[in-house]
Amino acid sequence: MKYIKFDTYTGEKNMQIDSDLLDEAIKTQAQEPIFRLYAWSPRCISLGRNQKDDFLAEVKEDCVRRLTGGRALLHDDEITYSYITPISAIPDGETISSSYKYISGILIDFFKTLGVDLDFGENKKVSTKFDYCMLISTGADVCYNGRKIIGSAQYRKQGYILQHGSILFGYNKELLETLFHEEISTESITTVNEVLPNMTKEEFVEKFEDYILNL
Repeated sequence: MKYIKFDTYTGEKNMQIDSDLLDEAIKTQAQEPIFRLYAWSPRCISLGRNQKDDFLAEVKEDCVRRLTGGRALLHDDEITYSYITPISAIPDGETISSSYKYISGILIDFFKTLGVDLDFGENKKVSTKFDYCMLISTGADVCYNGRKIIGSAQYRKQGYILQHGSILFGYNKELLETLFHEEISTESITTVNEVLPNMTKEEFVEKFEDYILNL
């Protein structure tokens, strides 16, 4: 697996890097998966590929549109991953649910090394006006004790998959409710800070990098 070292960029730059990595993989017909970890500065709202942007006129935040689908996310107190792979490299990769679970399984296995057991969410939609992504639970999401901790979305192009995922470290409930005009239920989501209160982001990234490089 090819690993792209962790770094922090603007939302526009992060999305451009992932798009360029995908296009290069397609151009060269790369067979080795690409895994990338990154953060965002300044904090940024990303919209899913086909999501309406009705509410952005009143939002004073950096905004970007993802290649991948899904709903709006505020990228703030989190670590984001992207994974690029040929569909053919995944068992039953043409089936979307199988590919999600295969890729997300890498994260589940990593959390096991930290002593944390995660599993896949159930298909369960919470009523939400602007569809804040972390409040939507699907079988592709990763949960801790039934509460979503990692949300993921995919894009497919010319036989390749790009999967994005947001690993939530913490969140500002008041800010999210202001941005998305909806109540943020603490019963629906959890964070790395809650599950592993003594782990810093720096430690998390270091351990994740060691894990990926030894796969």
